[in-house]
Amino acid sequence: MLWVKSFHIVFVASWFAGLFYLPRIYVNLAMVEPQSVAERDRLLLMARKLLRFTTLLAVPALALGLTLFWVYGIGQGPGNAWMHAKLGVVALALTYHHYCGRLLRQFEAGTVRRSHVWFRWFNEAPVLMLVASVLLVVLKPF
Repeated sequence: MLWVKSFHIVFVASWFAGLFYLPRIYVNLAMVEPQSVAERDRLLLMARKLLRFTTLLAVPALALGLTLFWVYGIGQGPGNAWMHAKLGVVALALTYHHYCGRLLRQFEAGTVRRSHVWFRWFNEAPVLMLVASVLLVVLKPF
């Protein structure tokens, strides 16, 4: 079980690293001048590659987390309401990840209407999700 838990932590940390950086690329894309085609294309390529890589990291993170829950029973039974909250945070992270993909398609189509300031705030969400998840797992507050 410790191997599964260790690799789950590694893949979650790696997945979130991608979720931290991808919106930062979006900040830069939102700031690109319309005539800077090469810069826009380079940032779009970086964003596509990072989204693909981040998605590949999310799959084992989720699979290992489900293994810990279903096979090893971590977070099951009475007194484990913290796990329901953590699963809610995971659902938020998956929704955020999916929305990042939608935003990338909007950037590729040239239909993004949000400012770089909005993307700077959007970039903070995964930090809050990771903090919430770690606190729930470590402290098990309820």
